[in-house]
Amino acid sequence: QLQLVESGGGLVQPGGSLRLSCTASSGTLSVYPIAWFRQSPGQERDWIGCISESDRFTYYRDSVKGRFTISRDNAKNTVYLQMNTLKPEDTAVYYCNARGIITYWGQGTQVTVSS
Repeated sequence: QLQLVESGGGLVQPGGSLRLSCTASSGTLSVYPIAWFRQSPGQERDWIGCISESDRFTYYRDSVKGRFTISRDNAKNTVYLQMNTLKPEDTAVYYCNARGIITYWGQGTQVTVSS
């Protein structure tokens, strides 16, 4: 059973940066491709990007390309989402997702971009 925990969210000014972490509190993260999603109030949960198990491949939605970077440290059982040049429209709850035979979700972490 894989249990995912997101952390690192908070309040940041426009143009600022945050790094989110997705850690497996139980289970091994390294065998899963990991995706990040976000959800704003009243909106659907949107895919942001993903990283392959080996860290060889990453993919991003167009609106975050060049600003967000996904990386992983399998030795630490953690995947990161580095977010730079944040905009108010990036405000959302951010979730990580591990998809295998079963799909696992974390509880989410709130990111608020506001002056």
